[in-house]
Amino acid sequence: MREPVNLNKETIVVHDPHDERHYGAVSFPVYQNSLFTFKTHEELETALALEVSSMIYTRGNNPTVAMLEDKLAKLEGGELARCFASGMAAISTAILSVIRSGDHIVCVDGAYGPAKKFMEQYLSKFNIETSFVDGKDIAQIEAAVQENTRLIYLESPTSLTFELQDLRECAVLAARIGATTIIDNTWATPMFQNPLQYGIDLVVHSMTKYISGHSDLVGGVIIGSQKHMDELFASEFQLLGGILHPQSAAIFMRGLRTLPLRMQKHEQNGLLIAGYLNTRPHIIRVNHPGLPDHPQHDLFKTQMLGSNSLLSFETDISMDNMRQWANSLQLFRKGISWGGYESLIYMKELSDGKFIVRLYIGLEEPDDLIRDMEQAFDSIGCGIK
Repeated sequence: MREPVNLNKETIVVHDPHDERHYGAVSFPVYQNSLFTFKTHEELETALALEVSSMIYTRGNNPTVAMLEDKLAKLEGGELARCFASGMAAISTAILSVIRSGDHIVCVDGAYGPAKKFMEQYLSKFNIETSFVDGKDIAQIEAAVQENTRLIYLESPTSLTFELQDLRECAVLAARIGATTIIDNTWATPMFQNPLQYGIDLVVHSMTKYISGHSDLVGGVIIGSQKHMDELFASEFQLLGGILHPQSAAIFMRGLRTLPLRMQKHEQNGLLIAGYLNTRPHIIRVNHPGLPDHPQHDLFKTQMLGSNSLLSFETDISMDNMRQWANSLQLFRKGISWGGYESLIYMKELSDGKFIVRLYIGLEEPDDLIRDMEQAFDSIGCGIK
């Protein structure tokens, strides 16, 4: 039976074709094996000649992982995807696949901390230099370009201050100078932003976050054109070996089934909490691109289909009092990750002596979360009178 085409994302995540090989099993089976064998040596030789698409050894391809990769590629509008054991495994592999010794990278300053550390510190050992810039302005990105710039690394929105880059402009700049673009699209998920359609070359996700959705898995993915992904498979993917385990792939698939529904709820909850925080005294600014007063809200509406529930705010309350506020919260757990069902709080001191409060809004009832924040503000003497 021919597969339907032009399916909506909501259908892609839940529809699998009937498969006689697995007796019509609704849930795709876990291929819990390292090795695939062949009836004849000639068949083995043929598979080795087509290693990029053959099931030979699970370090290369595995049917369970391939099923997940196919879904993710379709959701992002890419030709191929490769899954990894962590988000950082995907990020570092994507970067290494496009740079060489002596190259230069332009990276947005708000990118994920470990990714920045990988570029700034680890890659410097191989004579690779990275310049960090404010990605809100394409002119600043262009000003940082050097003759040997081979990569523009983006994260839009960023996951602490929630700043956006104009993806179309970045792709045009990269094409003009002969550089590759990589974007961390974890915040938006494939449901709310598809950077490949704007000319971005490679998209990476920490699947640990929303794609899993249950705070019980660690994984990453790279998505791009067949040319990029085939080249990556033959080198960094195979040689570094940071593959996703088939059992994890099956559980990620289970989380993916409900991604559209969860993202609708996360978007709703995030906007409600962001709106509440905007009404609070002592809060200077709420950082959430879905808010109409966000300085890049027009760009948000242009290149994104929705928002999520990770946001931050700045306040004139002291750091010590805000730690007390955080400790008084009963429904927000203290942690640095996000994307699961549970609400979280994390505070970070910035280089200018200020600090920022990041909230991840889970799937709880928003009114309960607001009452919890209210009692915490009351506990430090900052309630509304």
